[in-house]
Order: sequence, then C-alpha cells, then structure tokens
Amino acid sequence: MKRKILFLDTVHPILEERLIQMGFVCEHDYTSSKEEIEKTINNYFGIVIRSRFTIDKQFIDKALKLKFIARSGAGLENIVVAYAEKKNISIFNSPEGNKDAVGEHAIGMLLMLFNKLKQGDAQVRQGIWNREANRGLEIAGKTVGIIGYGHMGSALAKKLSGFDCDVIAYDKYKVSSQKLEGRSWVNEVSLEELKEKSDIISIHLPLTEETQHYVNAKFISSCKKPFYLINTARGNHVKTADLVNALKKGKVLGACLDVLEFESKAFQLSENSSNSTFEYLKQAENVILSPHVAGWTTESYEKLSSFLADKIEVKFKS
Repeated sequence: MKRKILFLDTVHPILEERLIQMGFVCEHDYTSSKEEIEKTINNYFGIVIRSRFTIDKQFIDKALKLKFIARSGAGLENIVVAYAEKKNISIFNSPEGNKDAVGEHAIGMLLMLFNKLKQGDAQVRQGIWNREANRGLEIAGKTVGIIGYGHMGSALAKKLSGFDCDVIAYDKYKVSSQKLEGRSWVNEVSLEELKEKSDIISIHLPLTEETQHYVNAKFISSCKKPFYLINTARGNHVKTADLVNALKKGKVLGACLDVLEFESKAFQLSENSSNSTFEYLKQAENVILSPHVAGWTTESYEKLSSFLADKIEVKFKS
C-alpha cells in the first residue's frame, strides 16, 4: 500500500518531486480547518507544514499512522516535538536552508539603519539633499554580540567576518568544541561579557518558555552600554513595551526587527497590533522593520525543501 504524504502548506515543488521519486503519494489540503484534517489524518504517513496551525497532542493522537512531520523552516514551536517523538514520529526541519538568507538580511537591516538609508531615500525622492543629517556609522570597529550560535547565528558571524568588526557569541547549550573552536571570525564569551562589550546584539534563539521576552527591561538594563538590537528570530523574544522605553531613553540606540511580538502564529500581523508601542516603532527613524522575510528568499525557498527531502530520504527511502 502506498504511503501518503499530506501537504498542509505550499512549499517549493522540489520536495514533492523528491517524495514521489521515493515512492510516496502526495496530496494537498491548504484550506480545511485543523478539526477537519484531524478526521482524516490517520490515513497519512507524513505531513508537510510551515506555520498554518499548531500540531498539538490532540492532533498527534488522531494521527495513528503518522511517521514524520516535516516543517519547512527552522522553528518548531508550532509542533509538540517531545510528544510526537514519544509516539515514534520523526520531526524534520530545515534551518540549513535559510541560514544564509537570515544572515544577509540581518546585515542588510543593520546597514540600512547605520547609513540612514530609509530616510535618505525618502528625502532624495522629494529633492532633498541633506548630507550632514544622513551621516552614517560603520560596522567596522564595533563589537557584535550574537546570542544563540546555531545555524542562523553562525551564518551571521561568518558573514560579518569581512566587516572588520569583533564578533562574539554566547550559547547556553553549546560548548566551544561543538561550534566555535577553530572559527577565526568569532569568540565564545559568557552572557555577562557579551552584555558588557557589545555595540550590537543579534538574537538567534528558538522560541521556548525560557526565551519568551528574553530581551526585556532587566536584560536591557544589564547591558553596560547603549546598543543596537537585531531580531530576525521570533517576535516574542522581545518585550516590545520595554524596547520602546529603552529606545526613548537611548539605552537602545536603534533596532532592526524582522519579527514582531504582534504577529500571529501564521506570521501575519495580529488583530491586537494597534497599540502605542507598535505605533512608536512605525514612526521611529532609528527602527527598521520588515515583514518576517529574513529567511524568505528565492534561493532559500528551494533549499528549505531540498534539505527536508534529504532528511526524509535518509530515514524512509524504500
């Protein structure tokens, strides 16, 4: 009997092509509700999802024949991973696929902020040549602190290696022998040292209970000097109200935010986004915003699916 795979979200077609080559039958359902899909999920060997809804215990309990969940992307917060694995369901994600995109986007946002490109572009379009007001800053000579040294953090560190800046990294769950040893472009430090030395802090953490509102008033006040913040991970890593207060006081000099606390689970702006903190971010010239697209390039779209296909093939090829 053919093993069926259900695509719950659209991904690059290379994943379906590879699965068919492995002998799987691929079906799609991009519109049914979670409750409707639960009625038929016991017919499927695997599912492919991005962030359409949460794969919770109830869903897993109804997926009696499910052997894998493939998430196109890095984060797994919309899947109850431990419970699924307890049920012998393999979990695949593909952070290798968009790490380069995230690294480039973070640098692009920082360059845009440092060189005042947002306001400079708007002024030139109005015929205004205000050179002094648009005098920029250089990354060279700055210290960039990376919190979370997985695929995304390490990709950013490597890309910063050509900017003549000092790159330091802290990761609570990795030791130097695993990730940092021999990397000439980054030095491992304690969190305390990172907070002491960093001119720029970039967040690259998974979203967990521990990392919810990781950057809050306490975190910001514990940093020795004013700094620039980059967040391309998850919006809920930053307590926005505390960030806005720090921006107003000059404790945070500027922010590059590809993700916002006001996003829904589907990475859309949620209905409760109309508040004073978001309004401040929208108006602030020292804040760069983008719509959760750091890892969303033409190249990463294909690579995310290719890496998933590779992992599924290693585990399940007939």
